[in-house]
Amino acid sequence: MKKLSILSLAFMFLTPLTAKATPSTQIWIPSTDIQQYKTFHLNVDNYVASGKEPSGAWKAPIYDIGPTMGVLAYKKVQAEAGFDIIKAGMGLANSAAYDNNPLYLHAKAGTPEGAMFSGSPALALGGYNFGLKENITNQNIVYGLAAKNIGKLGRLSAGYYVGNEKVLVDENGKKANTGVLLSWDRSITEISDKLWAAVDYQGGDSAMGALSFGASWNFAANTSVIFGYDIYNNNNVKVAGKNTYTVQLDINF
Repeated sequence: MKKLSILSLAFMFLTPLTAKATPSTQIWIPSTDIQQYKTFHLNVDNYVASGKEPSGAWKAPIYDIGPTMGVLAYKKVQAEAGFDIIKAGMGLANSAAYDNNPLYLHAKAGTPEGAMFSGSPALALGGYNFGLKENITNQNIVYGLAAKNIGKLGRLSAGYYVGNEKVLVDENGKKANTGVLLSWDRSITEISDKLWAAVDYQGGDSAMGALSFGASWNFAANTSVIFGYDIYNNNNVKVAGKNTYTVQLDINF
């Protein structure tokens, strides 16, 4: 299932801090899914704080919009690439540095299940949040993932990521740039073929560490909307702050 979401081209701005330049994902973490060759995918994502900050103020919503395109014509080896525009007015001292550098790049290559041998897992190697402002937006997260469908249980995924240790830090400025990637997802066909659900987890005490869960509905063959919730591992990191509700719109052209 592909996600990179939210509501409308009008929501053109988002924050690079908590949101991500999204490859094909689950709710929050990357997935082993890859856009098919020449498929143009548009994601629009929205993140809204679930509560006020300690100061009593509400953090501005986070918006993310960007395309992803399949770039390899092979069945057993696939790849995608794209970018996101992420912009936010977070009221932080360095907000302008993020807002003035809103472009983030991402790419991924991999193999689908059964491509290497009968019963082989899906594999993916990729990177995201490649920002263009040194030691500000260049989180430069590189990851590897494996995934396997297990009958009615659904699909289980596991992997690991490494990012820029100067950007992915905890509330004390100490590096928090590595962690596990875990997820479960499944089409809930008992109710409808259009319904899908997922739970995922990204380890680490930076703003990227989170437990997320949600569900999506396919409103058309090429359009789905995800409704989810993000619980951050470390609410003391300013750029993470309160947990967030997320709505993600995905459209394939």
